[in-house]
Amino acid sequence: MKQLIRLTVNDRALEVAVDPNATLVDLLRYHLGLTGTKKGCDLGDCGACTVLMDGKAVNSCLVLAVQANGRTVQTIEGLESAEGLHPLQQAFIEKGAIQCGFCSSGMILSAKELLDRMPHAQEPDIRRAISGNLCRCTGYQKIIEAIKDVAR
Repeated sequence: MKQLIRLTVNDRALEVAVDPNATLVDLLRYHLGLTGTKKGCDLGDCGACTVLMDGKAVNSCLVLAVQANGRTVQTIEGLESAEGLHPLQQAFIEKGAIQCGFCSSGMILSAKELLDRMPHAQEPDIRRAISGNLCRCTGYQKIIEAIKDVAR
């Protein structure tokens, strides 16, 4: 039997009926159409599904949708504002930190959580913050450079 949950996604209050075993990643992608959140390993190992829940980076494949009841969720789609791309999104483009794009949303949201806590984070902090996000294209250096640019 479906359960009614109330949550805020990208500053939009929602009321959604979900199956008790539905994951947050499935709710975001398949029911809300927010496909920037990628579904990778389904085990919490790759970080492609990372979103911010109440400001904390979480693997949305490991969170049941019902656990998001009463919570605030931000996806990559929620970063852009009327002024344009978020500085992290812009830095990733400028530094060439985006190649295939599969890991980008998770990397950017993990970096956002870090910079919200530590606006002037140093490289060791950055490396630690993105350690749960796998990338097979960039070798991480350009990603770290992009985050360091925003941290300055």
